[in-house]
Amino acid sequence: MNLAKVLPILILLCIPIFSFGQSATNTATTTESGLETVSESWYTTDTISGRVDVGDFVVGPGRTELSMSPGETAISYLTITNRISEERIFRLEVADISGTSDGSAALRVIEGERGPYSILDYISFPENEITLSLGERARIPITVSLPGDAEPGGFYGTLLVSTIQVSNDTAEVVPTSPIIARIGSHFFISVAGDQDISGESFNLSVLPTQWWYESGPMTLALAYENTGSVHVNPYGEISVTNLFGDEVGYIELEPWFVLPQSIRTREVVWSREFLFGRYTAKATINRGYDDILDEVQVTFWVLPWRLLALIFGGLFVTIFIIRFFFRTFEFKRKS
Repeated sequence: MNLAKVLPILILLCIPIFSFGQSATNTATTTESGLETVSESWYTTDTISGRVDVGDFVVGPGRTELSMSPGETAISYLTITNRISEERIFRLEVADISGTSDGSAALRVIEGERGPYSILDYISFPENEITLSLGERARIPITVSLPGDAEPGGFYGTLLVSTIQVSNDTAEVVPTSPIIARIGSHFFISVAGDQDISGESFNLSVLPTQWWYESGPMTLALAYENTGSVHVNPYGEISVTNLFGDEVGYIELEPWFVLPQSIRTREVVWSREFLFGRYTAKATINRGYDDILDEVQVTFWVLPWRLLALIFGGLFVTIFIIRFFFRTFEFKRKS
């Protein structure tokens, strides 16, 4: 083939290939220079359906329980939903929690100091504030990391979420109304090893404490003491019998938590209104470990004095009328 004829054809074929390669290089350079990069958020969001402007915000889950080994890391997820009415900044902070020694509350939040089973060194997240529009829900990753020398037992804390209102006129943020309180999502971490698990139900009572009651419903209070180093989740049932031993009431108790070295009082309502006589309530409680059962009971009287007064008053009036009638009748016959 004649070289003079082939050379122009080869030159024409190489021109488009060279141009395409040069264009691809320029695009790659632009991307690597950072002029058009888009950073992704450390949390994900979606939009809820239905009515969203109800004036509150929702945090979930209420409690996260993790069983971990020393040196292990776990990722949990927290959701925050803005249903207030406007764009909001939500602030996250971690605090320790503990139980109470008198059973007055399920737990108490410890602020400004460390709790006896502190979680402060083990829980983290990239930033402590996020911004959500009305109806927007965020899914936030929470990292829980245990050191290699973590002692067996339990660590307890809460992730508190509060809201800040964004001002429309200025760049300032305005604290929300105190009506909207902080919401906590609790973290219960159980570290594997030689744990001390112990506790028992020790008392069942009727609230308020008095000699007798006028009517139902009745509020029953079950006290459980946890003397171990990890939380327990007891559960069980309460059966109510009358003076003749017949069962007239039954309440199922779903599992509830009791933090270590604390007492928690579980209150339940027996919602029966008309009661009369002597009753016995007996609680059968699984301690939440080793299938050990506790039985505690309380006896109480229900005397509806208003009804009794009405009945006796009616009887007195009836007897008085009958006696008056017969006395009058006998007097007329004798005369």
